[in-house]
Amino acid sequence: MNIFTIKDLENLSGIKAHTIRIWEQRYQFLKPSRTDTNIRYYSNDELKKILNIALLNKYGFKISHIGKMNEGEVRERILSLTQVQAQHERIVNELIQCMVDLDMDKLELILDNYIQARGIERAITQIIFPFMEKIGILWITNHINPAQEHLVTNIVRQKLIVGIEGVATSLRVNKTILLFLPEGEYHEIGLLFMYYLLKSRGVGTIYLGANVPLNDVEYVVNLKKPDYLYIHLTAGGHNFNFNKFVDNINKKFSHVKTMISGQLAHSYEQKIPPHVTIKKTFTEVMEFVSGL
Repeated sequence: MNIFTIKDLENLSGIKAHTIRIWEQRYQFLKPSRTDTNIRYYSNDELKKILNIALLNKYGFKISHIGKMNEGEVRERILSLTQVQAQHERIVNELIQCMVDLDMDKLELILDNYIQARGIERAITQIIFPFMEKIGILWITNHINPAQEHLVTNIVRQKLIVGIEGVATSLRVNKTILLFLPEGEYHEIGLLFMYYLLKSRGVGTIYLGANVPLNDVEYVVNLKKPDYLYIHLTAGGHNFNFNKFVDNINKKFSHVKTMISGQLAHSYEQKIPPHVTIKKTFTEVMEFVSGL
């Protein structure tokens, strides 16, 4: 069983920790355990409950009403939500629940059904990317078992690779982008997602993958002369220093425009060289792709 903090519940549900504490006191549908030092922690079941409650509350159900529902009624109301965004969020929540339960067959079935109905790009942008964004913080803080991370990542990776291999477009953009992850960074999903977006829009791509030494990147840059470098940082690996990494990028590739996105980029506030751009949101990433 996983153990989640109240901050984890806030990140995954969108409900502020202060509000979660109030709900606990008033409605009793969450019953956290406590450590020896009296710190709250929550089980898989509590996480599932807060995800469902938060979804219903967001789409019009009063918390006082939800507090009187049993689990079957909550599930019935969630399935009755007709808003498109609500349906997407429900599927993302189901994927999170599959992950904590290690129900990989159901997780893969959910993804396959959505891909078959809506196509790989919609699955990536509307389901997979929001799902990976939500659970990314759990990976960084080690609040899920590494086995869960590996199982989920491998399934999503397979879907992305199938999507990339299946790209057929008549579009051609006269730009080339080299994509890579630095040494120690193995979280490849975000970079594969970017690879798909670029390839599907006719942009020339050079995909080096994960855990690539900068000297190897430099060799390819000198040989192929790409217009951009693209890096997606999720965890950065042990002893990763963002400032030092940006300095090294500046020293080796000051002549190449460099884009950096990902979980680590969200909170980066230091000064950056003129040729480096930090993309902190999915919207900014899509604007970059559309502007090529």
